[in-house]
Amino acid sequence: MPVRNLTMITEIHLLGFQSLHQLNVLLFLLFFLIYYVTMSGNIIIILLVTRSRSLQSPMYFFLTQLSLSDSLMATSITPNTLYVVMMNHDATITFTGCVVQFYFFSASLALESLILTGMSYDRYLAICNPLRYTSIMDYLFCLKFIACSWILSFSVILNHVLAICSLEFCGPNVIDHYFCDLSPLLELSCSDTFIVQVEVTLLVIPMALCQFLLVIVSYSYIIFTILRIPSVTGRQKAFSTCSSHLTIVSMYYGTLLCTYLVPTRGPSLTASKTLSLLYTMVIPCMNPIIYSLRNKDIKEAFYRLSLLRR
Repeated sequence: MPVRNLTMITEIHLLGFQSLHQLNVLLFLLFFLIYYVTMSGNIIIILLVTRSRSLQSPMYFFLTQLSLSDSLMATSITPNTLYVVMMNHDATITFTGCVVQFYFFSASLALESLILTGMSYDRYLAICNPLRYTSIMDYLFCLKFIACSWILSFSVILNHVLAICSLEFCGPNVIDHYFCDLSPLLELSCSDTFIVQVEVTLLVIPMALCQFLLVIVSYSYIIFTILRIPSVTGRQKAFSTCSSHLTIVSMYYGTLLCTYLVPTRGPSLTASKTLSLLYTMVIPCMNPIIYSLRNKDIKEAFYRLSLLRR
């Protein structure tokens, strides 16, 4: 039998944004600013919720977890992206580092989806079933839901990582992207990846679809209930309690659907990279801004905390 001479890759080249190499300095400054705003905004949200008595409610508890998830996603992607932009075509990452980046990015993505689903259920109870809200959405329920979300997200993605690590990677060692996602990683393998792809599909697709349907059903009931409120003021007040979350959910799922419907090869690769920037950098940056600008309680808590420090 012929003996295959396979050399396992230990280093991966990330090509990043080849077509924009002349704008490297501008991209570096833009991505650094986005990362700074993301981390600052999410840290402020966490501090405000933990220190303000007026924000001690399930909705804001979920918001702190969303901020933690956004911070984790931004930290797993943006610093390495800054390195890729700075190094241009010479950016490298170890194979282990690539797998670790994929793990934390994917886990934070799955966690964010679960948290947004929990926030949708919270808004459904608050608007459609307010009399039972406090009895169902108590502190213990929220704590259990968040704990299960963290455990489920990281355990499911760990299963994918272990499946990836069981493959052989003998080249090529080039990824035409700015971070390590599942499809680019599997393309580097010289093993049969069919089983891994089926396993990922059977675990991720039903989980994501169930969450998406729960969000759609929750907001269908919410919109129907709001439309039945007789006064315009009452409808506006009810809608204002969920408008920020509805904006974030629309951005999140809309961007993900567009990203994974666009082919990741050929002329569509640039469009895929651009859409990926939206959910890896822009949305984690926009979440605290949207909640801050459109939430009266957050703004009042910020002003009170500012006055106490003076």
